[in-house]
Amino acid sequence: MKLTMIPVGLLGLFLAFAFADYNININDDGNSAGSGQQTVSVNNEHNVANIDNNNGWDSWNTLWDYNTGFAATRLFVKKSCIVHKMSKDAMPSIQALDALVKEKKLQGKGPRKPSPKGLMYSVNPNQVDDLNRFGENIAGMCRGIPTYVADEIQRAYPPFYSEKCLSANILWILKTSFCGEIVEN
Repeated sequence: MKLTMIPVGLLGLFLAFAFADYNININDDGNSAGSGQQTVSVNNEHNVANIDNNNGWDSWNTLWDYNTGFAATRLFVKKSCIVHKMSKDAMPSIQALDALVKEKKLQGKGPRKPSPKGLMYSVNPNQVDDLNRFGENIAGMCRGIPTYVADEIQRAYPPFYSEKCLSANILWILKTSFCGEIVEN
């Protein structure tokens, strides 16, 4: 009886690790002054990825909800949340993100990857009334703080864009800029 319990227990342990959330910490030497750290958490069961950027006043948190197709970034310096549609052309699938992050974790500081894709968003200055339309994950992250919707600017990075922009660059994968009134000082 004891001998059959050991393989069953080990199988349960392996299955728990296969379906569990995991975190990967990556120092982001690309930040200004070489400081800051990003943590990526992927939850395959709920189809959600969370990226935390810890860099003092420039800290932010991004949630990609693959079930709803929306993403949200909480900008701590602005005490606000920005919600936008996920760009399937620029944002990796959850499986690709999973593989990219694991690859980076294993390789450490290796050769530089190709330049990240860039996205630019125009932030609507009107606050969102109903967060529930973006799904419970984003509603939970943005509840209680001013939340705005942003639309992707199709021509990325116009050379003389007159609006002030804040960046939330996700590892070496994606450069995201949020532009508009709410980011003005």
